[in-house]
Amino acid sequence: MFQLPLKRKNDMDTPQQFDFHRDVIERSHDIPVLVDFWADWCAPCRMLTPILENVAIKNSNRWQLVKINTEEYPDFATTYKVKSIPNVKLFYNGEVLTEFTGVLTEYQFEAWLKKEVPSRYEKEIAHAVKCMADGNPTMALSLLDGVLHKEPDNLKAMAHLIKLKLFSKPEEVVHLATFLESEKEYGELAETVKCFVRLFALDRESMPDDDVRDNYMTAVEQLRHEQFDEALDGFINVLRRNRYYDDDGSRKVCIAIFRFLGEENDITRKYRRSFDRAF
Repeated sequence: MFQLPLKRKNDMDTPQQFDFHRDVIERSHDIPVLVDFWADWCAPCRMLTPILENVAIKNSNRWQLVKINTEEYPDFATTYKVKSIPNVKLFYNGEVLTEFTGVLTEYQFEAWLKKEVPSRYEKEIAHAVKCMADGNPTMALSLLDGVLHKEPDNLKAMAHLIKLKLFSKPEEVVHLATFLESEKEYGELAETVKCFVRLFALDRESMPDDDVRDNYMTAVEQLRHEQFDEALDGFINVLRRNRYYDDDGSRKVCIAIFRFLGEENDITRKYRRSFDRAF
């Protein structure tokens, strides 16, 4: 944690000369930097300070805290349009990524951090995603495993690893998905995992006897092999003939596939209208 001295710049005994460009802008290219704009006279600032500092000590390897007294360094407050304090701005790659004003409890602050502070391993995750798109799952797996080894609670890396392993090791990822269930950004992925894994565990002989049973199980097998086009066609046909087979299973899995692929995916666009018209 970098703590600004309270003395003015022209004091001869200032222990360290602060350089905003070096200590915030340049540093934020290596690690996220939280800048706390505060002042001695500000009571809410004094309430927030111990919270920021306590959490900063626990997270020194993930982000750094810089405190700027707006009475001592008014130019920085003006440059970054600080209108009220305390004001905490998150710098990342040289830019203000997000901010908050006022006092948060420690719980609220940690929740904010969890949502807003980028991982130090964003580049590795981005590289892994590119490897997945380029058809190099081995390299993607190595990169994501490496990130999670260094940062076990990295939800973004966990989500991509789940997508990567979902069809080859469904029993393994269903456990990982439980960590995402309460996360707004990843809740739908967790639900999709549960839906797919349940289907992959189905046995034809244990399914209700019906004219659509073979078609349904064929679509499940196609989904298991990531043949999304064929699987959607099969599930939609089952949906037209017997919507409530396997407890409305065809409708549920179609929605899950659309979510997994994304609404802008060509396959989603191809089958979305047929699905909407099927019931």
